[in-house]
Amino acid sequence: MSSALLHSTTRSLFASSDRKANQGAGGEMEQKFESLAHSPDHPLSDHLRAVAALAAEFSAPFGSNDWGHLAGLWHDLGKYRPAFQAKLAAVDGIDAHIEGFAQRVTHSHAGALHAIQSLGPLRGQILAFLIAGHHSGLPDLDEASPTSLKFRLSSEMAKREFVEAMAQTIPEDILTVEHPASMIAGGTQGFALWVRMLFSSLVDADFLDTEAYYDSNKASKRSRYPSLTATKLAFDDSMIALEGRVASGPDLPVNRIRAEVLEKCRSKGRDAGLAPGFFELTVPTGGGKTFASLAFALEHAIAHDKRRIVYAIPYTSIIEQTAKSFRNALSSLGVDAVLEHHSNLDVSERKEDHASRLAAENWDAPLIVTTNVQLFESLHATRTSRCRKLHNLANSVIVLDEAQQLPRDFLAPILRALKLLVAHYGVTVLFCTATQPALIPRREPISNRLLLDGVDAEAMRPIIDDPQPMFDALRRVDIDLPADFSARRHWPEIAAEIAAHDCVLSIVNVRQHARELFALLPEDGAIHLSALMCAEHRSAVIEQIKIRLRDKAEGKDQRPLRVVSTQLVEAGVDLDFPVVFRALAGLDSIAQAAGRCNREGRLEGRGKVRVFVPPQSAPPGILRQGEQAMTEMAKTGRLADPLSPAAFTEYFNQLYAKDDSGFDRGGVLELLKHDRAAFRTAAERFRLIDNDSESIIVAYRKDGASESPVGAWLGALEKDGRQTGLYRKLQRYTVSVPRRIFEQMLRRGELEERAGLWLALDLLYDQRLGLTVTSDTGNPADYIC
Repeated sequence: MSSALLHSTTRSLFASSDRKANQGAGGEMEQKFESLAHSPDHPLSDHLRAVAALAAEFSAPFGSNDWGHLAGLWHDLGKYRPAFQAKLAAVDGIDAHIEGFAQRVTHSHAGALHAIQSLGPLRGQILAFLIAGHHSGLPDLDEASPTSLKFRLSSEMAKREFVEAMAQTIPEDILTVEHPASMIAGGTQGFALWVRMLFSSLVDADFLDTEAYYDSNKASKRSRYPSLTATKLAFDDSMIALEGRVASGPDLPVNRIRAEVLEKCRSKGRDAGLAPGFFELTVPTGGGKTFASLAFALEHAIAHDKRRIVYAIPYTSIIEQTAKSFRNALSSLGVDAVLEHHSNLDVSERKEDHASRLAAENWDAPLIVTTNVQLFESLHATRTSRCRKLHNLANSVIVLDEAQQLPRDFLAPILRALKLLVAHYGVTVLFCTATQPALIPRREPISNRLLLDGVDAEAMRPIIDDPQPMFDALRRVDIDLPADFSARRHWPEIAAEIAAHDCVLSIVNVRQHARELFALLPEDGAIHLSALMCAEHRSAVIEQIKIRLRDKAEGKDQRPLRVVSTQLVEAGVDLDFPVVFRALAGLDSIAQAAGRCNREGRLEGRGKVRVFVPPQSAPPGILRQGEQAMTEMAKTGRLADPLSPAAFTEYFNQLYAKDDSGFDRGGVLELLKHDRAAFRTAAERFRLIDNDSESIIVAYRKDGASESPVGAWLGALEKDGRQTGLYRKLQRYTVSVPRRIFEQMLRRGELEERAGLWLALDLLYDQRLGLTVTSDTGNPADYIC
């Protein structure tokens, strides 16, 4: 039975049961006060039972439906208190029950205290985490903070709420004590993730029942996604059509290799005897990895009855390209075939309200394209809007594209979470990479450190058993490294070299460098790309570049084409230039840049990739770490063949060897031990992006449009903030900037708050360069991507 059908059935049964319970001996309804959940026609008892049924369903895939059921029954017991019912009668119900705002009446403590009283301190405390945090987020257990669980539950306010609520008449079936029998998934090591998965089950159930009450149309649309079987059939048809188009063109080696990779992925995926777990796919850049990995995920999901596929990508700035490729391949299914979700438009905690929480994504679609930031920060989050989707990861396939770019500083908690998902939640994880060795190299000593306890070399199964012949066959470029890695060059000199080429791509490390270099090139034929341009803008420009490249290859376009971009083009963007310039960075970044050069192998000789040393070093973080590793290798003469497997083995060992934090910079694993359970503190420390950033909506206009559509969309959200579809549209019109830059813009009056979001003034958005920002220090780290 589907969630929607189960939900409507249980609500109907509960309503019928309560009507009978309230009938007197003569069959007439007694005039009796009914406690409410949100408004006069939404009885609290109905809400508690419906949420319990949904939470049990959501936690069943990881064997914890008994915990989910009790959490749902008791999460809103505090609403029985007269003070809450009076508040509900006085204000709009949709906001009256959210805690953490002025003049709100609390209701999340009574159920938490009831759980501890009924189940004892051990079992009860688990439910207390969920219930006490179901609006304000998972708290720390006992950190020195007034928001910690122990501090809150020991307060006079909590005790008063408990006494007032439990003094009311509550249906017996709601208070019945059923001690949960299921065990913690993963034992003490898996405690934190298990609590978070239960929390997700509860808050999503709570949101969905509330949504069904307030917006039945939206609730009914949630079950309209295509099935994975239908998705696979549409994908197969698209691949057959693509093969036909390729067969009618020139017989290129790269096309034969792509067909081979696709078939191997399909074969391994449909092998029902190949149990779910960890897999790796190592394919050279341009080898068709994106579609082949999706083919594996679809086949494997159907063979093993998985519920969905989550495709995660390193950069927000390239997610739209992968999502667009998948939508095009699945166009026969309509726009709902792919859910694109990144972190650009998460409403900040201080601006979050009940409407925005209801609109938050819960990943109930069969195919989600997201970012590493959204996936892994959610797995360590405490906020309800970020956690509500997590239970839908159970029994899924997670594809990690460009796995070598997982952040070194957080590898330990990331890999711990993945290991637990595989071992206890029915998840399959596919690591994809275009560089050898993969992030977690088999047969390398460092692998034992990275994979942590219990996951060894044999657990990582390759899709391509021996990828080396493919790397040899797809050698399409020569890499020209600088003679002196310490000799920095000036932008005018670099620009002059680039301008000498008719068709060239130049990739730099930060946004500011892209603008400086772009300004020095001849205006005719120069194109700029960076994440200061919104996704909709970038997509349009990339499509323009592809058209011009095709026309130049066919002799139809004689104008120069010189593109300056940040590293956003290095993954998921299929461009094919004869010459590529790359600012010094890690070897994996240089290999990705090489993948945009002679990609289709159409040149008579090899393409040229020229690495240059820019005026400033890369900003702190993975880019600078990669630059330093490359410099160390150059000093000892280990870059004679930079794209060889030996070079990559040396590079990754060099990169990881310098880590002195145990790959856990924030001490997250220590904070999440079962006897400490510092959920909120761990979430604050687990930040994949160092700079605390804010997302700004920009007024990008498509070619020929007189105005941007964002004003109308924001106006609609101001009237009704529960419209998820509008948030999805707006996320393609956002630009992320560091908080310091955001605050400067705010002080200068350059931003307008609309529907809890920030809109930049129209004049600040350049239709060629994107958002115009001014840094008072010129810190290049403010402009990565």
